[in-house]
Amino acid sequence: MKDNPIIVGLDIGTTKITTVIGEVGDDGSVDIIGEGTVPSEGMKRGAVVNLERATGAIRQSVQAAERVSGVRVASVFVSVAGNHVKAITSHGLAAIRRHQEISQADVDRAIENARAVPLDPNLEIIHTLPQEYVVDGQEGIKSAVGMHGVRLEVDVHIVAGTAGPLLNLRRCVQEAGLKVEGFVLQALASGLATLEAAEQSQTVVVIDMGGGTTDVGVFKRGNLAHSACIPIGGDHVTADLAQILKLPHEEAENVKRRYGAAVPELADPDLTLEITTANGSTHAISAFELSRIIKPRLTEIFGMVRDEIDQALGPVELVAQGVVLTGGASSLRGIPELARDRFRLPVRVGRPRGIGGLTDIVSGPAHAGGVGLVLYGIGQDGKVPVSVFRPEEPATPPPAPQPQPAAKASSEAKKEAGAVTVATPAPSQPAPKKDKESGNLLTKVRGFFKDWM
Repeated sequence: MKDNPIIVGLDIGTTKITTVIGEVGDDGSVDIIGEGTVPSEGMKRGAVVNLERATGAIRQSVQAAERVSGVRVASVFVSVAGNHVKAITSHGLAAIRRHQEISQADVDRAIENARAVPLDPNLEIIHTLPQEYVVDGQEGIKSAVGMHGVRLEVDVHIVAGTAGPLLNLRRCVQEAGLKVEGFVLQALASGLATLEAAEQSQTVVVIDMGGGTTDVGVFKRGNLAHSACIPIGGDHVTADLAQILKLPHEEAENVKRRYGAAVPELADPDLTLEITTANGSTHAISAFELSRIIKPRLTEIFGMVRDEIDQALGPVELVAQGVVLTGGASSLRGIPELARDRFRLPVRVGRPRGIGGLTDIVSGPAHAGGVGLVLYGIGQDGKVPVSVFRPEEPATPPPAPQPQPAAKASSEAKKEAGAVTVATPAPSQPAPKKDKESGNLLTKVRGFFKDWM
């Protein structure tokens, strides 16, 4: 094996834990040589709630990646998300002596002055991310070193987390036999993995839709300028389905992924599901009605994201030029269309790019955070490495799963855990209509959903 630098990202989420191992080539290119994903344990909305179970899940994820790569992992970059993370933008100033060039020491002094803001003593700074510099009133300067001027200014985006949750997360990683190389904000990692070259000159909103949280990052000309965490994610959509359809959580998740859509009009009009609950009762629901349950929660998430940006930066349509959706929950059919209607901006689903190696495994939006942690580890400056913009063939996204008729379960199994059976109308019969007044099988269950919707 080549003796190239190895960087490991550990993406710890509410629903899954993913380890991504990257090897950095001599030209700065990154090959993914190992990946391990396991169900998350002991985590809730970005925070540790059970140290032992979280440690065990972390260990399993890392071991799975080690088996694929043949590399022994010693240290990792760890993702951080949740309501305990706070972010502010602070202004720093440094005076420069006349007839002298601006040095790196002067830049560091300006950044340090920006850091000197009163913070809660219980907060630990995770990132200090400089934005563009201003020299004697001239804005838009990417690097001020070597320039002449007497007044150097900089805006710095400071990200901090509450000490307790960070200590718990660090302890889990250490007890798994690993060293924490650094904590990385989830929204920053996702942006590093998904932003395209053209978007580096724009203002783009990156929305990482995870299971327990939705992380938001506003990138201005390639720099993270604003960040926030919304305490609702894809798992809440699953919980809604489980509650309303009276299904086990795992079955509701399967129904959501295979048959759900964020926009009812995009659901399969010919698909009807027969839901058998744990107590043995049965009712029918069309894919259209299923999506009507899903849409309100996703609309709520996008509404909260929009409110956050509108209050902090101004109307999102005037602030940004586009929206990038990523994270596991962004794979649901109709998500881009719903977001486009809510934000009134161009929307696309962001997938990791600029990498080699196991691209077929890590090419989906669910791996954006893990790949972004590896990219962050290259420079540790919060900026996308230039090497990832090398010319390459566009990755072909994995095909979307097609609805398949579920196998008919025995009546005993249905009564024990609940079941879903797919029924499609015969060719000679009309497809179930979406009109509320239609007399199809859904009339029996409309009253069940009326109050909720």
